[in-house]
Amino acid sequence: MSALPQTTMTRRGVVGGIAAAGAAAALTTGTPAAAAEASPAALVPADPLLHLLRRATFGPSPSSIAEIRRLGAAAWLDRQLNPSAIPDPVADGVVARLPLARLSIAEIRSRVAAGTLKQYSWDPMWQLGWAAVARSIWGERQLLEVMTDFWSNHLNVTCPHGDVWDSRIDYDTMIRRYALGTFADLLKASARHPAMLTYLDNRSSSRDAPNENYGRELLELHTVGLAYTETDVKSAARLLTGLTVDNTTGRYRYDAAAHAVGAVRVLAFQHANTTTAGGEAAALDLLDYLAMHQATARRIVTKLCVRFVADEPPASLITTLIKVYLDNRTAIVPVLRALFTSAEFAASIGAKTRTPMEDLAATVRTLGYGPAATGTKFLESLYWMVRDAGQAPLGWGPPNGYPDVAAAWASPSGLLARWNFHLSIAAGWWPDTLVRPASLLTGMVGALPATYGALVERTALRLAGIVPSAQQITALAEFYGKTPASPLRADDPAAGWMYPYLMGMLLNAPSFAVR
Repeated sequence: MSALPQTTMTRRGVVGGIAAAGAAAALTTGTPAAAAEASPAALVPADPLLHLLRRATFGPSPSSIAEIRRLGAAAWLDRQLNPSAIPDPVADGVVARLPLARLSIAEIRSRVAAGTLKQYSWDPMWQLGWAAVARSIWGERQLLEVMTDFWSNHLNVTCPHGDVWDSRIDYDTMIRRYALGTFADLLKASARHPAMLTYLDNRSSSRDAPNENYGRELLELHTVGLAYTETDVKSAARLLTGLTVDNTTGRYRYDAAAHAVGAVRVLAFQHANTTTAGGEAAALDLLDYLAMHQATARRIVTKLCVRFVADEPPASLITTLIKVYLDNRTAIVPVLRALFTSAEFAASIGAKTRTPMEDLAATVRTLGYGPAATGTKFLESLYWMVRDAGQAPLGWGPPNGYPDVAAAWASPSGLLARWNFHLSIAAGWWPDTLVRPASLLTGMVGALPATYGALVERTALRLAGIVPSAQQITALAEFYGKTPASPLRADDPAAGWMYPYLMGMLLNAPSFAVR
Protein backbone atom coordinates (compact mmCIF):
# COMPACT_ATOMS: atom_id res chain seq x y z
CA MET A 1 0.00 0.00 0.00
CA SER A 2 2.79 2.37 0.86
CA ALA A 3 4.27 1.93 -2.61
CA LEU A 4 1.23 3.55 -4.22
CA PRO A 5 1.12 7.31 -4.80
CA GLN A 6 -0.58 9.26 -2.00
CA THR A 7 -3.31 10.32 -4.43
CA THR A 8 -4.42 6.71 -4.55
CA MET A 9 -5.24 6.76 -0.86
CA THR A 10 -7.64 9.66 -1.24
CA ARG A 11 -9.13 8.57 -4.55
CA ARG A 12 -9.39 4.83 -3.93
CA GLY A 13 -13.03 4.80 -2.83
CA VAL A 14 -14.16 7.10 -5.64
CA VAL A 15 -12.16 5.43 -8.37
CA GLY A 16 -13.04 1.98 -7.05
CA GLY A 17 -16.72 2.83 -7.25
CA ILE A 18 -16.30 4.13 -10.78
CA ALA A 19 -14.38 1.01 -11.69
CA ALA A 20 -17.11 -1.25 -10.41
CA ALA A 21 -19.82 0.71 -12.15
CA GLY A 22 -17.70 0.81 -15.29
CA ALA A 23 -17.30 -2.94 -15.24
CA ALA A 24 -21.01 -3.52 -14.94
CA ALA A 25 -21.86 -1.04 -17.64
CA ALA A 26 -19.05 -1.84 -20.02
CA LEU A 27 -19.36 -5.58 -19.85
CA THR A 28 -23.13 -6.16 -19.68
CA THR A 29 -24.89 -3.43 -21.63
CA GLY A 30 -24.96 -1.93 -25.07
CA THR A 31 -26.37 -2.94 -28.42
CA PRO A 32 -28.66 -5.94 -28.97
CA ALA A 33 -25.64 -7.79 -30.31
CA ALA A 34 -23.78 -7.08 -27.08
CA ALA A 35 -26.76 -8.23 -25.04
CA ALA A 36 -26.84 -11.48 -26.98
CA GLU A 37 -23.13 -11.87 -26.41
CA ALA A 38 -23.77 -11.64 -22.66
CA SER A 39 -25.78 -14.88 -22.63
CA PRO A 40 -24.21 -17.27 -20.11
CA ALA A 41 -22.51 -19.56 -22.62
CA ALA A 42 -21.02 -16.56 -24.45
CA LEU A 43 -19.51 -15.07 -21.30
CA VAL A 44 -16.71 -17.64 -21.13
CA PRO A 45 -14.54 -19.38 -23.72
CA ALA A 46 -16.05 -22.40 -25.44
CA ASP A 47 -12.95 -24.34 -24.48
CA PRO A 48 -13.64 -27.79 -22.97
CA LEU A 49 -10.36 -27.78 -21.04
CA LEU A 50 -11.08 -24.44 -19.38
CA HIS A 51 -14.66 -25.60 -18.76
CA LEU A 52 -13.36 -28.65 -16.89
CA LEU A 53 -10.99 -26.49 -14.86
CA ARG A 54 -13.73 -24.04 -13.90
CA ARG A 55 -15.92 -26.85 -12.58
CA ALA A 56 -13.48 -29.42 -11.15
CA THR A 57 -11.26 -26.88 -9.38
CA PHE A 58 -11.69 -23.65 -7.47
CA GLY A 59 -10.80 -21.80 -10.67
CA PRO A 60 -8.17 -21.94 -13.41
CA SER A 61 -4.69 -20.75 -12.54
CA PRO A 62 -1.82 -20.16 -14.97
CA SER A 63 -0.15 -23.39 -13.82
CA SER A 64 -3.32 -25.51 -14.00
CA ILE A 65 -4.08 -24.22 -17.50
CA ALA A 66 -0.57 -25.16 -18.62
CA GLU A 67 -0.92 -28.58 -17.00
CA ILE A 68 -4.27 -29.50 -18.54
CA ARG A 69 -3.12 -28.34 -21.98
CA ARG A 70 -0.04 -30.53 -21.62
CA LEU A 71 -1.87 -33.62 -20.30
CA GLY A 72 -5.25 -33.35 -21.98
CA ALA A 73 -8.60 -33.70 -20.21
CA ALA A 74 -8.55 -37.47 -19.67
CA ALA A 75 -5.06 -37.66 -18.17
CA TRP A 76 -5.65 -34.53 -16.09
CA LEU A 77 -8.85 -36.01 -14.66
CA ASP A 78 -7.13 -39.34 -13.96
CA ARG A 79 -4.44 -37.51 -12.04
CA GLN A 80 -6.93 -35.51 -9.99
CA LEU A 81 -8.90 -38.66 -9.13
CA ASN A 82 -5.72 -40.11 -7.59
CA PRO A 83 -4.76 -37.25 -5.26
CA SER A 84 -2.34 -39.25 -3.12
CA ALA A 85 0.02 -39.32 -6.11
CA ILE A 86 0.04 -35.51 -6.44
CA PRO A 87 2.74 -33.60 -4.54
CA ASP A 88 1.29 -30.56 -2.81
CA PRO A 89 4.24 -28.67 -1.31
CA VAL A 90 2.86 -25.13 -1.38
CA ALA A 91 -0.47 -25.86 0.29
CA ASP A 92 1.14 -28.31 2.70
CA GLY A 93 3.70 -25.67 3.64
CA VAL A 94 1.05 -23.04 4.31
CA VAL A 95 -1.17 -25.42 6.31
CA ALA A 96 1.89 -26.40 8.36
CA ARG A 97 1.81 -22.82 9.73
CA LEU A 98 -1.57 -23.71 11.28
CA PRO A 99 -0.61 -26.43 13.78
CA LEU A 100 -3.97 -26.46 15.54
CA ALA A 101 -5.77 -27.25 12.26
CA ARG A 102 -4.18 -30.69 12.13
CA LEU A 103 -4.76 -31.97 15.68
CA SER A 104 -6.58 -35.17 16.56
CA ILE A 105 -9.16 -35.30 19.34
CA ALA A 106 -6.57 -36.82 21.65
CA GLU A 107 -4.03 -34.13 20.82
CA ILE A 108 -6.46 -31.29 21.50
CA ARG A 109 -7.47 -32.81 24.82
CA SER A 110 -3.83 -33.41 25.69
CA ARG A 111 -3.07 -29.74 25.15
CA VAL A 112 -6.02 -28.80 27.32
CA ALA A 113 -4.73 -31.09 30.05
CA ALA A 114 -1.27 -29.54 29.74
CA GLY A 115 -2.72 -26.04 29.97
CA THR A 116 -1.46 -24.94 26.53
CA LEU A 117 -4.98 -24.74 25.09
CA LYS A 118 -8.17 -23.70 26.82
CA GLN A 119 -11.05 -26.12 27.01
CA TYR A 120 -13.77 -25.18 24.49
CA SER A 121 -11.28 -22.99 22.61
CA TRP A 122 -12.32 -22.13 19.09
CA ASP A 123 -8.73 -21.51 17.97
CA PRO A 124 -8.34 -24.92 16.27
CA MET A 125 -11.60 -24.41 14.38
CA TRP A 126 -10.60 -20.93 13.25
CA GLN A 127 -7.35 -22.37 11.95
CA LEU A 128 -9.29 -25.09 10.13
CA GLY A 129 -11.27 -22.40 8.31
CA TRP A 130 -8.06 -20.63 7.34
CA ALA A 131 -6.59 -23.94 6.16
CA ALA A 132 -9.66 -24.46 3.94
CA VAL A 133 -8.89 -21.12 2.28
CA ALA A 134 -5.25 -22.08 1.76
CA ARG A 135 -6.03 -25.47 0.24
CA SER A 136 -8.71 -24.12 -2.09
CA ILE A 137 -6.33 -21.51 -3.49
CA TRP A 138 -2.89 -23.12 -3.52
CA GLY A 139 -3.67 -26.84 -3.35
CA GLU A 140 -2.62 -29.01 -6.29
CA ARG A 141 -5.18 -31.69 -5.37
CA GLN A 142 -7.99 -29.45 -6.52
CA LEU A 143 -10.69 -32.02 -7.19
CA LEU A 144 -10.09 -33.53 -3.76
CA GLU A 145 -10.53 -30.06 -2.24
CA VAL A 146 -13.74 -29.48 -4.19
CA MET A 147 -15.12 -32.87 -3.11
CA THR A 148 -14.05 -32.31 0.50
CA ASP A 149 -15.99 -29.06 0.39
CA PHE A 150 -18.95 -30.85 -1.24
CA TRP A 151 -19.15 -33.57 1.42
CA SER A 152 -18.47 -31.15 4.27
CA ASN A 153 -21.50 -29.26 3.02
CA HIS A 154 -23.64 -32.36 2.53
CA LEU A 155 -22.77 -33.78 5.97
CA ASN A 156 -22.53 -30.36 7.55
CA VAL A 157 -21.12 -29.80 11.02
CA THR A 158 -20.83 -26.05 11.51
CA CYS A 159 -17.31 -24.75 12.12
CA PRO A 160 -16.71 -23.03 14.44
CA HIS A 161 -19.33 -24.45 16.80
CA GLY A 162 -18.91 -24.63 20.55
CA ASP A 163 -19.87 -28.24 21.22
CA VAL A 164 -17.45 -29.70 18.65
CA TRP A 165 -14.43 -27.80 19.95
CA ASP A 166 -12.37 -30.99 20.28
CA SER A 167 -13.69 -33.03 17.33
CA ARG A 168 -14.33 -30.72 14.36
CA ILE A 169 -10.70 -30.85 13.17
CA ASP A 170 -10.75 -34.65 13.18
CA TYR A 171 -14.09 -34.60 11.35
CA ASP A 172 -12.44 -32.70 8.50
CA THR A 173 -9.68 -35.31 8.40
CA MET A 174 -12.33 -38.01 8.13
CA ILE A 175 -14.20 -36.25 5.32
CA ARG A 176 -10.95 -35.80 3.42
CA ARG A 177 -10.12 -39.51 3.85
CA TYR A 178 -13.40 -40.68 2.30
CA ALA A 179 -14.09 -37.83 -0.15
CA LEU A 180 -13.23 -39.95 -3.19
CA GLY A 181 -14.20 -43.31 -1.70
CA THR A 182 -17.69 -44.77 -1.31
CA PHE A 183 -20.62 -42.87 0.08
CA ALA A 184 -21.53 -45.88 2.23
CA ASP A 185 -18.16 -45.74 3.99
CA LEU A 186 -18.35 -41.98 4.36
CA LEU A 187 -21.87 -42.16 5.79
CA LYS A 188 -20.87 -44.81 8.34
CA ALA A 189 -17.75 -42.88 9.31
CA SER A 190 -19.82 -39.72 9.77
CA ALA A 191 -22.44 -41.58 11.83
CA ARG A 192 -19.74 -42.77 14.23
CA HIS A 193 -17.83 -39.53 14.45
CA PRO A 194 -17.98 -37.52 17.68
CA ALA A 195 -18.52 -34.27 15.76
CA MET A 196 -21.68 -35.48 14.00
CA LEU A 197 -22.95 -37.32 17.08
CA THR A 198 -22.50 -34.15 19.11
CA TYR A 199 -23.78 -31.67 16.51
CA LEU A 200 -27.03 -33.60 15.95
CA ASP A 201 -27.41 -34.75 19.56
CA ASN A 202 -27.10 -38.50 19.14
CA ARG A 203 -24.45 -38.63 21.86
CA SER A 204 -27.20 -37.88 24.39
CA SER A 205 -29.74 -40.26 22.82
CA SER A 206 -30.67 -43.30 24.91
CA ARG A 207 -33.16 -46.14 25.03
CA ASP A 208 -35.18 -44.25 27.63
CA ALA A 209 -35.17 -40.99 25.68
CA PRO A 210 -34.28 -41.45 22.01
CA ASN A 211 -33.27 -38.15 20.39
CA GLU A 212 -34.68 -37.80 16.88
CA ASN A 213 -32.41 -35.04 15.55
CA TYR A 214 -29.78 -37.22 13.92
CA GLY A 215 -32.29 -39.83 12.76
CA ARG A 216 -34.31 -37.15 11.00
CA GLU A 217 -31.37 -35.41 9.32
CA LEU A 218 -29.85 -38.76 8.39
CA LEU A 219 -32.96 -39.47 6.35
CA GLU A 220 -33.92 -36.03 5.11
CA LEU A 221 -30.53 -34.42 4.45
CA HIS A 222 -27.93 -37.16 4.25
CA THR A 223 -29.75 -39.91 2.35
CA VAL A 224 -33.28 -40.38 0.98
CA GLY A 225 -34.64 -36.85 1.23
CA LEU A 226 -38.33 -36.42 2.02
CA ALA A 227 -39.20 -40.04 1.24
CA TYR A 228 -39.78 -40.91 4.90
CA THR A 229 -42.50 -40.85 7.55
CA GLU A 230 -42.45 -39.83 11.20
CA THR A 231 -42.50 -43.51 12.08
CA ASP A 232 -39.31 -43.97 10.05
CA VAL A 233 -37.65 -41.17 12.03
CA LYS A 234 -38.65 -42.67 15.38
CA SER A 235 -37.47 -46.13 14.32
CA ALA A 236 -34.14 -44.78 13.05
CA ALA A 237 -33.64 -42.83 16.27
CA ARG A 238 -34.22 -45.97 18.33
CA LEU A 239 -31.84 -48.03 16.23
CA LEU A 240 -29.13 -45.37 16.50
CA THR A 241 -29.21 -45.27 20.30
CA GLY A 242 -25.90 -46.37 21.78
CA LEU A 243 -23.81 -44.60 19.11
CA THR A 244 -22.28 -42.02 21.41
CA VAL A 245 -19.14 -40.24 22.59
CA ASP A 246 -16.93 -41.12 25.51
CA ASN A 247 -16.98 -38.10 27.78
CA THR A 248 -13.51 -38.86 29.13
CA THR A 249 -11.64 -39.32 25.83
CA GLY A 250 -13.96 -37.44 23.46
CA ARG A 251 -13.81 -40.38 21.07
CA TYR A 252 -16.60 -42.47 19.59
CA ARG A 253 -17.82 -45.48 21.50
CA TYR A 254 -20.78 -47.80 21.33
CA ASP A 255 -22.69 -47.94 24.62
CA ALA A 256 -24.71 -51.14 24.57
CA ALA A 257 -26.49 -50.20 27.79
CA ALA A 258 -28.01 -47.16 26.06
CA HIS A 259 -29.28 -49.09 23.03
CA ALA A 260 -33.03 -49.61 22.58
CA VAL A 261 -33.83 -53.17 21.51
CA GLY A 262 -36.90 -54.32 19.62
CA ALA A 263 -37.84 -54.84 15.98
CA VAL A 264 -37.51 -51.76 13.76
CA ARG A 265 -38.62 -50.83 10.27
CA VAL A 266 -37.24 -47.83 8.37
CA LEU A 267 -38.66 -47.57 4.85
CA ALA A 268 -38.16 -51.13 3.55
CA PHE A 269 -35.36 -51.93 6.00
CA GLN A 270 -36.28 -54.34 8.78
CA HIS A 271 -34.20 -55.64 11.65
CA ALA A 272 -35.11 -57.79 14.66
CA ASN A 273 -32.67 -55.78 16.82
CA THR A 274 -32.96 -58.31 19.61
CA THR A 275 -29.80 -57.63 21.62
CA THR A 276 -28.00 -54.59 22.93
CA ALA A 277 -24.65 -56.13 21.91
CA GLY A 278 -25.82 -56.25 18.29
CA GLY A 279 -27.15 -52.70 18.19
CA GLU A 280 -24.12 -51.13 16.52
CA ALA A 281 -24.06 -53.73 13.75
CA ALA A 282 -27.80 -53.22 13.22
CA ALA A 283 -27.30 -49.45 12.91
CA LEU A 284 -24.50 -49.98 10.37
CA ASP A 285 -26.79 -52.29 8.39
CA LEU A 286 -29.32 -49.46 8.24
CA LEU A 287 -26.67 -47.04 7.00
CA ASP A 288 -25.59 -49.46 4.27
CA TYR A 289 -29.22 -49.86 3.25
CA LEU A 290 -29.76 -46.11 3.12
CA ALA A 291 -26.58 -45.50 1.13
CA MET A 292 -27.76 -47.94 -1.55
CA HIS A 293 -31.37 -46.72 -1.59
CA GLN A 294 -32.66 -45.52 -4.95
CA ALA A 295 -33.80 -42.23 -3.41
CA THR A 296 -30.34 -41.69 -1.89
CA ALA A 297 -28.72 -42.40 -5.25
CA ARG A 298 -30.97 -39.79 -6.84
CA ARG A 299 -30.26 -37.28 -4.08
CA ILE A 300 -26.48 -37.68 -4.19
CA VAL A 301 -26.09 -37.60 -7.97
CA THR A 302 -28.52 -34.69 -8.25
CA LYS A 303 -26.45 -32.68 -5.78
CA LEU A 304 -23.29 -33.60 -7.70
CA CYS A 305 -24.95 -32.45 -10.92
CA VAL A 306 -26.02 -29.19 -9.28
CA ARG A 307 -22.44 -28.69 -8.12
CA PHE A 308 -20.76 -29.52 -11.42
CA VAL A 309 -23.32 -29.10 -14.22
CA ALA A 310 -26.30 -26.76 -13.70
CA ASP A 311 -28.66 -25.38 -11.08
CA GLU A 312 -31.39 -27.42 -12.79
CA PRO A 313 -29.44 -30.42 -14.11
CA PRO A 314 -30.64 -32.51 -17.07
CA ALA A 315 -32.84 -35.45 -16.08
CA SER A 316 -31.02 -37.63 -18.60
CA LEU A 317 -27.71 -37.18 -16.79
CA ILE A 318 -29.25 -37.84 -13.38
CA THR A 319 -30.76 -41.09 -14.66
CA THR A 320 -27.42 -42.20 -16.10
CA LEU A 321 -25.49 -41.38 -12.93
CA ILE A 322 -27.98 -43.11 -10.63
CA LYS A 323 -27.20 -46.34 -12.44
CA VAL A 324 -23.44 -45.71 -12.21
CA TYR A 325 -23.74 -44.99 -8.49
CA LEU A 326 -25.74 -48.15 -7.75
CA ASP A 327 -23.77 -50.41 -10.10
CA ASN A 328 -20.57 -49.33 -8.34
CA ARG A 329 -21.95 -49.76 -4.82
CA THR A 330 -21.86 -46.01 -4.01
CA ALA A 331 -18.27 -45.48 -5.24
CA ILE A 332 -17.87 -41.80 -6.11
CA VAL A 333 -14.97 -41.88 -8.59
CA PRO A 334 -16.95 -43.75 -11.29
CA VAL A 335 -19.78 -41.25 -10.86
CA LEU A 336 -17.44 -38.29 -11.25
CA ARG A 337 -15.75 -39.84 -14.26
CA ALA A 338 -19.10 -40.45 -15.94
CA LEU A 339 -20.27 -36.94 -15.08
CA PHE A 340 -17.21 -35.10 -16.38
CA THR A 341 -17.13 -37.12 -19.62
CA SER A 342 -20.85 -36.78 -20.34
CA ALA A 343 -22.39 -34.86 -23.22
CA GLU A 344 -24.54 -32.97 -20.69
CA PHE A 345 -21.46 -31.71 -18.87
CA ALA A 346 -19.84 -30.63 -22.13
CA ALA A 347 -23.00 -28.70 -23.04
CA SER A 348 -23.22 -26.91 -19.70
CA ILE A 349 -20.71 -24.11 -20.33
CA GLY A 350 -21.96 -20.96 -18.63
CA ALA A 351 -24.67 -22.76 -16.64
CA LYS A 352 -23.18 -22.31 -13.16
CA THR A 353 -22.27 -19.26 -11.09
CA ARG A 354 -19.51 -19.11 -8.51
CA THR A 355 -20.35 -18.86 -4.84
CA PRO A 356 -18.47 -16.21 -2.81
CA MET A 357 -15.88 -18.72 -1.59
CA GLU A 358 -15.22 -19.94 -5.12
CA ASP A 359 -15.03 -16.34 -6.33
CA LEU A 360 -12.39 -15.48 -3.74
CA ALA A 361 -10.30 -18.56 -4.46
CA ALA A 362 -10.65 -18.08 -8.21
CA THR A 363 -9.50 -14.46 -7.88
CA VAL A 364 -6.19 -15.38 -6.27
CA ARG A 365 -5.76 -18.40 -8.54
CA THR A 366 -6.31 -16.51 -11.79
CA LEU A 367 -4.00 -13.73 -10.64
CA GLY A 368 -1.37 -16.35 -9.90
CA TYR A 369 -0.39 -14.72 -6.61
CA GLY A 370 1.55 -16.84 -4.13
CA PRO A 371 1.06 -17.13 -0.36
CA ALA A 372 2.96 -14.78 1.92
CA ALA A 373 6.43 -16.05 2.73
CA THR A 374 5.67 -16.27 6.44
CA GLY A 375 2.83 -15.94 8.90
CA THR A 376 -0.91 -16.51 8.63
CA LYS A 377 -2.41 -13.02 8.72
CA PHE A 378 -2.99 -13.14 4.97
CA LEU A 379 -5.13 -16.27 5.42
CA GLU A 380 -7.12 -14.61 8.16
CA SER A 381 -7.69 -11.60 5.89
CA LEU A 382 -8.93 -13.79 3.04
CA TYR A 383 -11.18 -15.69 5.45
CA TRP A 384 -12.80 -12.50 6.76
CA MET A 385 -13.23 -11.22 3.21
CA VAL A 386 -15.24 -14.24 2.14
CA ARG A 387 -17.12 -14.29 5.45
CA ASP A 388 -18.19 -10.70 4.78
CA ALA A 389 -19.43 -11.90 1.38
CA GLY A 390 -21.62 -14.45 3.16
CA GLN A 391 -19.75 -17.74 2.92
CA ALA A 392 -17.19 -18.37 5.63
CA PRO A 393 -15.63 -21.75 4.82
CA LEU A 394 -17.40 -24.52 6.78
CA GLY A 395 -19.41 -21.86 8.59
CA TRP A 396 -23.02 -22.54 7.57
CA GLY A 397 -25.15 -22.72 10.71
CA PRO A 398 -28.07 -25.11 9.95
CA PRO A 399 -27.38 -28.79 9.15
CA ASN A 400 -28.43 -28.51 5.50
CA GLY A 401 -25.24 -26.85 4.20
CA TYR A 402 -24.66 -23.80 2.03
CA PRO A 403 -26.93 -23.41 -1.03
CA ASP A 404 -25.29 -24.08 -4.39
CA VAL A 405 -27.54 -22.21 -6.83
CA ALA A 406 -27.07 -18.74 -8.25
CA ALA A 407 -30.31 -17.29 -6.87
CA ALA A 408 -29.17 -17.89 -3.30
CA TRP A 409 -26.18 -15.58 -3.74
CA ALA A 410 -27.74 -12.82 -5.86
CA SER A 411 -27.73 -9.64 -3.78
CA PRO A 412 -26.34 -6.10 -4.18
CA SER A 413 -24.40 -6.35 -0.92
CA GLY A 414 -22.85 -9.67 -1.92
CA LEU A 415 -21.86 -8.30 -5.30
CA LEU A 416 -20.29 -5.23 -3.71
CA ALA A 417 -18.30 -7.43 -1.32
CA ARG A 418 -16.92 -9.37 -4.29
CA TRP A 419 -16.06 -6.22 -6.23
CA ASN A 420 -14.24 -4.87 -3.19
CA PHE A 421 -12.10 -7.93 -2.67
CA HIS A 422 -11.35 -8.24 -6.41
CA LEU A 423 -9.70 -4.83 -6.44
CA SER A 424 -8.16 -5.10 -3.00
CA ILE A 425 -6.47 -8.43 -3.77
CA ALA A 426 -5.41 -7.47 -7.31
CA ALA A 427 -3.87 -4.20 -6.13
CA GLY A 428 -2.17 -5.81 -3.15
CA TRP A 429 -3.88 -3.52 -0.66
CA TRP A 430 -5.31 -6.30 1.51
CA PRO A 431 -3.83 -8.80 2.06
CA ASP A 432 -0.65 -6.86 1.32
CA THR A 433 1.76 -9.78 1.73
CA LEU A 434 0.71 -12.09 -1.12
CA VAL A 435 3.61 -12.73 -3.48
CA ARG A 436 2.98 -10.72 -6.66
CA PRO A 437 5.12 -9.88 -9.70
CA ALA A 438 7.61 -7.07 -9.07
CA SER A 439 6.07 -5.29 -12.06
CA LEU A 440 2.35 -6.05 -12.02
CA LEU A 441 1.68 -5.18 -15.64
CA THR A 442 4.58 -7.11 -17.15
CA GLY A 443 3.90 -9.96 -14.76
CA MET A 444 0.36 -10.18 -16.12
CA VAL A 445 0.79 -9.50 -19.85
CA GLY A 446 4.50 -9.38 -20.57
CA ALA A 447 5.97 -6.47 -22.53
CA LEU A 448 4.21 -3.10 -22.47
CA PRO A 449 1.26 -3.17 -24.92
CA ALA A 450 1.42 -0.54 -27.65
CA THR A 451 -2.11 0.82 -27.16
CA TYR A 452 -4.84 1.03 -24.56
CA GLY A 453 -6.94 -1.38 -26.60
CA ALA A 454 -4.11 -3.91 -26.59
CA LEU A 455 -3.74 -3.43 -22.83
CA VAL A 456 -7.41 -4.26 -22.28
CA GLU A 457 -7.36 -7.21 -24.68
CA ARG A 458 -4.24 -8.83 -23.27
CA THR A 459 -5.29 -8.33 -19.65
CA ALA A 460 -8.75 -9.79 -20.31
CA LEU A 461 -7.24 -12.76 -22.12
CA ARG A 462 -4.83 -13.33 -19.23
CA LEU A 463 -7.46 -13.10 -16.48
CA ALA A 464 -10.59 -14.48 -18.14
CA GLY A 465 -9.40 -16.33 -21.23
CA ILE A 466 -11.64 -14.28 -23.51
CA VAL A 467 -11.28 -11.01 -25.43
CA PRO A 468 -13.98 -8.37 -24.77
CA SER A 469 -16.06 -6.98 -27.61
CA ALA A 470 -14.98 -3.80 -29.40
CA GLN A 471 -17.62 -1.82 -27.51
CA GLN A 472 -16.39 -3.16 -24.18
CA ILE A 473 -12.76 -2.41 -25.04
CA THR A 474 -13.77 1.15 -25.91
CA ALA A 475 -15.63 1.60 -22.63
CA LEU A 476 -12.71 0.29 -20.60
CA ALA A 477 -10.22 2.50 -22.44
CA GLU A 478 -12.50 5.48 -21.82
CA PHE A 479 -12.20 4.81 -18.09
CA TYR A 480 -8.66 6.14 -18.50
CA GLY A 481 -9.84 8.98 -20.75
CA LYS A 482 -8.40 7.28 -23.83
CA THR A 483 -9.49 5.49 -26.97
CA PRO A 484 -8.45 1.94 -27.83
CA ALA A 485 -6.01 3.36 -30.40
CA SER A 486 -4.34 5.73 -27.93
CA PRO A 487 -0.63 4.92 -27.48
CA LEU A 488 0.26 3.49 -24.07
CA ARG A 489 3.43 4.84 -22.48
CA ALA A 490 5.37 3.22 -19.65
CA ASP A 491 4.84 6.24 -17.42
CA ASP A 492 1.06 6.36 -17.96
CA PRO A 493 -0.98 5.68 -14.80
CA ALA A 494 -2.75 2.87 -16.66
CA ALA A 495 0.58 1.06 -16.89
CA GLY A 496 1.42 1.73 -13.25
CA TRP A 497 -0.61 2.59 -10.18
CA MET A 498 -3.98 2.57 -12.00
CA TYR A 499 -3.44 -0.78 -13.74
CA PRO A 500 -5.10 -2.72 -10.88
CA TYR A 501 -8.34 -0.88 -11.62
CA LEU A 502 -8.45 -2.50 -15.07
CA MET A 503 -7.81 -5.87 -13.44
CA GLY A 504 -10.58 -5.18 -10.94
CA MET A 505 -13.08 -4.19 -13.63
CA LEU A 506 -12.37 -7.36 -15.58
CA LEU A 507 -12.73 -9.48 -12.43
CA ASN A 508 -16.02 -7.70 -11.72
CA ALA A 509 -17.39 -8.70 -15.12
CA PRO A 510 -20.14 -11.35 -15.38
CA SER A 511 -17.70 -13.62 -17.23
CA PHE A 512 -15.59 -14.04 -14.11
CA ALA A 513 -18.65 -14.94 -12.03
CA VAL A 514 -19.24 -18.03 -14.18
CA ARG A 515 -18.15 -21.33 -12.67
